[in-house]
Amino acid sequence: MHRFCSGIVAAILLVVAEPACAGAWTQDAHHWQIITSVDFARAFDGYDGKGEAKAPIRFVKLNTRNLVEYGWTGRLTLFAAPEYVVAESVWADKSPVVAKALSIEAGARYRVLDSFGVLSVQASYRSSGAFDLSNSRSVDTASIAEFRVLYGTNFTLWGRNGFGDVELAERDITHPRPNETLLDMTGGLWFGARTMVMLQSFNVVSGGDADPPDTYFRTHKIELSVVRRVSTRWSVQLGAFMSPAGQNSLVEQGFTVGLWLRT
Repeated sequence: MHRFCSGIVAAILLVVAEPACAGAWTQDAHHWQIITSVDFARAFDGYDGKGEAKAPIRFVKLNTRNLVEYGWTGRLTLFAAPEYVVAESVWADKSPVVAKALSIEAGARYRVLDSFGVLSVQASYRSSGAFDLSNSRSVDTASIAEFRVLYGTNFTLWGRNGFGDVELAERDITHPRPNETLLDMTGGLWFGARTMVMLQSFNVVSGGDADPPDTYFRTHKIELSVVRRVSTRWSVQLGAFMSPAGQNSLVEQGFTVGLWLRT
């Protein structure tokens, strides 16, 4: 997301009776999609090494991201995602750590098959700044190579159009940060022709290869959003998220605002 599990944001722009065009789906040839989002997150506690919300932490973060996708062909979509984050973290009685970081991710997604749902693969490279990866505790910069497998399908539930998207990713990250395994899940259901409710789950488990001061961690986040189409090209998104569980990570809550453009 963007922002927490990062990899590609599972923002799915749907048109009733048409396939989705992000997540596992690829863009039509020579068509664009641009998603601009702003996220605000805060935490007043952290999950300790036993997964209990007892760590003395104070944290705030403002994150902006632009996801730009272009359909090179009907099967191959290129994308770039510049991101800027401003954050402040206070650990126990230590002095505050303030970070401002700009990063960019770029890569490609290829649709392998679409006979039963859509199966795609995606590869990307990213330079990342402080507080700009899955675990907002880290202040180290990093370079990330990511490979992702994505599956999506459209369905009808109670007479309403919907979709599901599941993504599994592996990240190779420069030390001292550990590598990461990600599982992202998104479901969306249309209520009428212009309003969609979207539920997302972002899950990250780190490897055991961290160098001090970084350590093993896991994060689990849930986000609920409402997406409203305001025209054939423009949609807006309003959502809220929380971290119901984790280990060596933050008990985060926050909200997101997004603007989607499809051409």
